[in-house]
Amino acid sequence: MTGFDDIKMTLFSAEHSDMAQPPLTDGLVQDAEDSLGVKLPSALLEILRVQNGGPVSSRWDAFPTSMPNSWSESHVPFEGLMGIGRREDRQSLFDTSYLVGEWGLPSAIVLLCGDGHCWIALDYRDCGPDGEPSVTWFDTELNSELVVATDFRTFIERLAPASTFDSDIDPSPEDAHRTLPPQGPC
Repeated sequence: MTGFDDIKMTLFSAEHSDMAQPPLTDGLVQDAEDSLGVKLPSALLEILRVQNGGPVSSRWDAFPTSMPNSWSESHVPFEGLMGIGRREDRQSLFDTSYLVGEWGLPSAIVLLCGDGHCWIALDYRDCGPDGEPSVTWFDTELNSELVVATDFRTFIERLAPASTFDSDIDPSPEDAHRTLPPQGPC
């Protein structure tokens, strides 16, 4: 397992840095926490201070799972991370409230990435707004969810290249929507 500090410096795809929100400020963090009604994990804020969201490197674009899910027998995708900002052409953590309502997701979450059909989110349902949220995979089509990590730092430390997983499920033509754009997919 690679250390958090090493991953945070190499998490984002260098060729897509233009897809990030503007640099993170303390004012934006406070605005986001007030708007979302939660305290964001310090590990998330550390990463967003390196780069404020965007597509992730292929070195870190999947999270291993111990249970099969709608994406794969062995992992879920993590191809991007929403930043904190108001850049209109990019999804942001500020979009969580709208997207949660639009896709029928639980309200006590903060979306990190997704495309509508699947999401990865900080899950505050058990810890409350000031606690350390778990990280949960949500599939809106199958109305299913899977807790993938106890906290955000653990989530980051267990990321791996999607190419290292067996291609145990070949996407069918009906799953073509799961080829996600670099803007904000899981």
